[in-house]
Amino acid sequence: MFIQNILFVLLCLPVLGAVGLLFFPKTAVRQMKLFALNISLVTFVCSLNLWIFFDNSTAKFQFVQHMDWLSVLNMNFYVGIDGISLFFMILTTFLVPVCLLISWQSVKHLVREFLVAFLLLESFMLAVFCMLDLLLFYVFFESVLIPMFLIIGVWGSRERKIRAAYQFFLYTLIGSLFMLLAILLIYFQVGTTDLQVLHTVEFSERRQLFLWVAFFLSFAVKVPMIPFHIWLPEAHVEAPTSGSVILAGILLKLGTYGFLRFSIPLFPEATIYFTPLIYTMSVIGIIYASFTTLRQIDLKKIIAYSSVAHMGFVTLGLFSLNMQGVEGAVLLMLSHGFVASALFLCIGILYDRTHTRLIKYYGGLVQTMPLFAFFFFIFTLGNLSLPGTSSFVGEFLILVGVFQTNTFIATLAATGMILGGAYSIWLYNRVVFGNLKPVYINQFADINRREFFILLPFVVCIFWMGIYPSIFLESLHYSVATVLQSIRI
Repeated sequence: MFIQNILFVLLCLPVLGAVGLLFFPKTAVRQMKLFALNISLVTFVCSLNLWIFFDNSTAKFQFVQHMDWLSVLNMNFYVGIDGISLFFMILTTFLVPVCLLISWQSVKHLVREFLVAFLLLESFMLAVFCMLDLLLFYVFFESVLIPMFLIIGVWGSRERKIRAAYQFFLYTLIGSLFMLLAILLIYFQVGTTDLQVLHTVEFSERRQLFLWVAFFLSFAVKVPMIPFHIWLPEAHVEAPTSGSVILAGILLKLGTYGFLRFSIPLFPEATIYFTPLIYTMSVIGIIYASFTTLRQIDLKKIIAYSSVAHMGFVTLGLFSLNMQGVEGAVLLMLSHGFVASALFLCIGILYDRTHTRLIKYYGGLVQTMPLFAFFFFIFTLGNLSLPGTSSFVGEFLILVGVFQTNTFIATLAATGMILGGAYSIWLYNRVVFGNLKPVYINQFADINRREFFILLPFVVCIFWMGIYPSIFLESLHYSVATVLQSIRI
């Protein structure tokens, strides 16, 4: 019975935790933190049951639950997961307790509101990944903006945080309005927004082109693809460490997940028609973002622009429209969720001690922070896609997939791996080696026990995915094959 209703449990647990926080007295700060952390850990443990009881031998949606919502309009609360959404559910529940732990000391005002925002954000993100009704997907896709807007605007670390929060909110909201219009058009043609029904509907080619562009404008801003990326570096720089972790780890995946879940299977002719556009934008994004990363002086902006480059690889893989490319794209999304989140955690650890993110003030940290230098080295290897790490498996499969469809594009994209090595090693060298700079920074404290146990699982996951990726691919095969069945090349 519990396993049957597990998705409802997962969606409700964080919301119940957020409501429970309202009954704590304002002075019970530690108790509120412990309560929120325990709720998020219970949610994570529950989400592991999805993987344990997941049936790899079918492409059907599993753990399906159906509830009347607007039955008059033929719209229902309909949830279920397949191999594609399975790992994003687990990644979400894994990162939220990490975010609460990393902000244990740094968030000192409006603690209750911060915890409530994070628990609600977790529930909304989980709903996005398991929602099988197009309109409700849109509702939760947009709901994510509200707690994230508050996290950046209220608990951000610098003066421009309000501007960054509004920029993030308005950019992504305006892009998504086109998707709402497209959903209304679909509803008035088909009479339902049920994803299972829509998979059986064939739209005319002209209508597909319009709908695809409307969905694309919404998802491209979320990814973000160049030139829709302007909001991302600003949001990352101003957000607290926990905000940056959830932004890089989950929110950037909502756009690429949307492409895979909706754009490709629902509008196959339009997908093939626009594939050259996606290839061009992705390659420009990889090369441009990599060169832009090389000239940044802010630690967070370096990771933010490198995220744009990695997401360029993901969109290339998705639109290669073959098994290797799409599976590689999903693996790279998961890998980026670990690697980028871990790098932002490392930068947050430095910022908590020194209150600066400008790279010129750092140097020689291997002498005073050897444990930090070790962890930062592992995550840097993951960022430059060294064989044996999770990113290499994803990028290699993407290049294999793209090479089958367009050799020239695959060759250009491969330069991104070289540039990735350049900016990753450059960053590590500047921060960890060289001379100490005690003139600027006089507090050098290595990572404490809490930070050590936060970073350790990321090391395990990065090498686990890199050395034994087949455990992830087994759950993906049938679901990806089903998505690609609709494509007729």
